[in-house]
Amino acid sequence: MPENILIAIAWPYANAEIHVGNLTGSHLPGDIVARYHRLKGNQVLMVSGTDSHGTPVTLRADALGKPVEQVYKEYHAGFLELFQQMGITYDLFTTTHTENHFKVSQAIFLALRENGFLFTQKSMQWYSPDARRFLPDRYVEGTCYLCGAEGARSDQCDNCGNVLEPEKLVNPHAKTGDGALELRETEHFYLDLSKLEPAVTKFLQERAKRMRETVLGESLGKIEAEGLKPRPITRDLDWGIPVPVEGWDGKCLYVWFEAVIGYLSAAIEWAQIADQPQAWREWWVNPAARQFYFIGKDNIFFHTSLWPAQLMGVGEQFLKIFAEDEGRLTIPFDVPANQFMNLEGQKISGSRNWAVWGRDALTRYDPDALRYYLTINMPEMRDTDWDWAEFVARNNNELVATWGNLANRVLSFCYKHWDGHVPPIDPARLAQADLDLLAAIEAGFESVGRELEAVRLRAALQEALRLASEVNKYLDTSAPWLQIKTDKDAAARSTYTALKAIDSLKLLLAPFLPFTCERLHTFFSYAIPLFGKQVTEPVQDSLGEHTVLRYRSGGQEGRLPCQWKPSDLQPGTKLNQPAPLFKKLDESLIAEERARLGK
Repeated sequence: MPENILIAIAWPYANAEIHVGNLTGSHLPGDIVARYHRLKGNQVLMVSGTDSHGTPVTLRADALGKPVEQVYKEYHAGFLELFQQMGITYDLFTTTHTENHFKVSQAIFLALRENGFLFTQKSMQWYSPDARRFLPDRYVEGTCYLCGAEGARSDQCDNCGNVLEPEKLVNPHAKTGDGALELRETEHFYLDLSKLEPAVTKFLQERAKRMRETVLGESLGKIEAEGLKPRPITRDLDWGIPVPVEGWDGKCLYVWFEAVIGYLSAAIEWAQIADQPQAWREWWVNPAARQFYFIGKDNIFFHTSLWPAQLMGVGEQFLKIFAEDEGRLTIPFDVPANQFMNLEGQKISGSRNWAVWGRDALTRYDPDALRYYLTINMPEMRDTDWDWAEFVARNNNELVATWGNLANRVLSFCYKHWDGHVPPIDPARLAQADLDLLAAIEAGFESVGRELEAVRLRAALQEALRLASEVNKYLDTSAPWLQIKTDKDAAARSTYTALKAIDSLKLLLAPFLPFTCERLHTFFSYAIPLFGKQVTEPVQDSLGEHTVLRYRSGGQEGRLPCQWKPSDLQPGTKLNQPAPLFKKLDESLIAEERARLGK
């Protein structure tokens, strides 16, 4: 029975290009898991979008001297291009600046308010007399009063990870250079997380066996140490989603309150675009659906505490308000947050250009080469480091030598000696060594699948590569290129066995290396592709036009059949002309790439 799997991926701010740390932190792991479940025949919905609101975006627009809407659309277009080139197969990648997202977010707000989880409170906030406005959190920086780090925002310190009280910030100053600041009173809506703390704690305890220790430890640890405190969910801004309450003009919903709602609103928009307006309910009003949230470690609180609190807090009220319907929203199944990827021993820094930018890297390297290194080096449990020497070495010694050469030499050998066909052998005559290898590869669908189910992607890829090494060992012993000289029947059996193993390995590696595995799939002359296609299309609503990225299986809204199973390659099958799958990289690239950093 197919399962409903929601893959929800962190929304990138429209204020910077996406670098390799962002890719391996959320987009790539989400895509790998989505592709695996699609191969299994499950009903996958993978969503995200450009975070168009919030002060990171307005700050960038101020710095560029451009309208905010123009800036977000420019970055959004770059994100769409990157994901298409990198093979990040979103069923829908949209933006938060849509009529649909406004309506869903405001309905969540109103449901929480009606259920008694919102209250208003006055507080002190930094005000710029020169600019004649309250300054949002990211517009104000200073020294963290908890750890002493410079450059802390007035709402959060990235150094120690703590949420800060703006009025306690030491030596505050405006990033925009607006003169002296002063504290003034303002009023905001607060989400009363203290009322929802018991439900959130129970939710986390129930997920204890599922969630990573790094995620659970931080989430429960913060609750045990300080509890869940009421949190303001509105801001003094004119760019964003208006507070749907009379008399609250000039205030918008806090970006982190409404950004997480995007996972829900994107599913609803996907259903509308697909002309299946109720289909989103299969992932959102279905208690059997499994929801996976792929994020970086800096966003754990918002996805393990704030978002579950919002979902549980709206109860049945959201559906009554939004759709005049009944039911409760589904809560997260797992939040496999990754740690950070550094670069050549230093933290990635966009301002210093100490980064490997996604679109730039794709002008010089194939997407599967990047996907391979980002997966085998994925920061699942601890920070990792992108090292250019290691990138070249792993590409040449593992991706090319262990897997690429295996596939190419066996297919090329077969194509040459059996006139472009799989050897016409009798499978009943396979030797024990042949059967043992095929049994080992067949077991990989369970062993690799087990790691993918648990979102242990590094281990899954390592297991698939280990199995490829077993095929290499088998060929070292059987040596069909030597057998062909004296015993063509024996060479045919060895070649058929290796081809069938490679055909299975192609599926085990497809979630990680979709481009080359799809190409290898065509060498075997399969009519049904492994995966669908990505398309971009414009969507018009009351806020204007926005462009979305969509994934279509077989050119339509349906799903491809289950393909996560061992090869059934038949003797005599016609093959297409094979070719190398990967490129060996010259070591001179290491110095060239390092020279680009920091400039």
